Amino acid sequence: MTPRNPRIGVIADTSLQCHLLASAVRGQGYEVVLATAPDNLEAGWLEQKPDAWLVDLAQEDRWQVFLDMLLEQATTPILFCDSQAPARIAPEYPRWERRLLGKLLEVVGQPMIREELAALPARAKPARPIQAPAEFQAVPRGDAPERVWVLGASLGGPAAVKLFLDCLPPELPVAFFLAQHIDGAFLDTLAKVLCRDNSFQCQVGHDGSALRHGTVLIAPVDYAVTFTGTGRVCSLGKPWEGPYSPSIDQTMQNISLTFGARAGAILFSGMGVDGSVGVPQLAARGAPVWAQTAESCAVSSQPDAARETGCVSFNGGPEALARQLVESVRQELRSAALT
Repeated sequence: MTPRNPRIGVIADTSLQCHLLASAVRGQGYEVVLATAPDNLEAGWLEQKPDAWLVDLAQEDRWQVFLDMLLEQATTPILFCDSQAPARIAPEYPRWERRLLGKLLEVVGQPMIREELAALPARAKPARPIQAPAEFQAVPRGDAPERVWVLGASLGGPAAVKLFLDCLPPELPVAFFLAQHIDGAFLDTLAKVLCRDNSFQCQVGHDGSALRHGTVLIAPVDYAVTFTGTGRVCSLGKPWEGPYSPSIDQTMQNISLTFGARAGAILFSGMGVDGSVGVPQLAARGAPVWAQTAESCAVSSQPDAARETGCVSFNGGPEALARQLVESVRQELRSAALT
């Protein structure tokens, strides 16, 4: 039997709260089978039998009879929200959503996230690979990378990241670190697929690996990492913070602390809001932050959340993001040569 996605029933006594909860649950990849207020429930609603009920009732006294009935008759776990959902643009929203996801993970487990990695090369190819500007030819190939960019992705991310890399010239003086939400068993396959049609070297960024120009390191899933000034990956000896593994937020924070304005980040297709906490921190240190446009994403929750911070300075599809990066580095090199 094929495993199915966890199913969630949402009950809240205000339409706004119901909408926010349902959107957050769907944004994490779960299926919402019911989302309504108690007084709008139709006959037979308990027969929906979700894997968990998510309940938020601001006026508990008004709904005491309903609560007693739910507690007596529900055959699946009931999760009660401990606080009202803030507005999506509120600074506290990402942390609220991560707490919600943590509760769902404990009760119903991970959502079903399927990536057909083997099909990616046939799915999308760049219209025209970008030619390397003359400025790139004069860049010495030193050991330590001058520029390190975080690529953050979740559902739909591998296809977008692959198209982005396929567009780039191999001479681009940038090292990439990809934080991709994916089952750890597929990391090696992902590394092979991402560099199949381009000249980048792609591998899992285990402890001791080195960030170098022309390389893409993929964040390990089992443990969090930080970075030395020379681009070495260092295990922190503990899991990633929060419910996401790897954590795009924590990756951004650690890259920012080490490389400051020499870093950058691009948020690609994905679910949830991972990255929206790290984005302002990266931007505050003078690093550029870009995002994939919603219409070019398989799922746009993740780049949308980054945009809502007000810190995203450029939006584009994978090919446009590649062109923008090449031009940005070219202008930087040209300015440096003139000073």
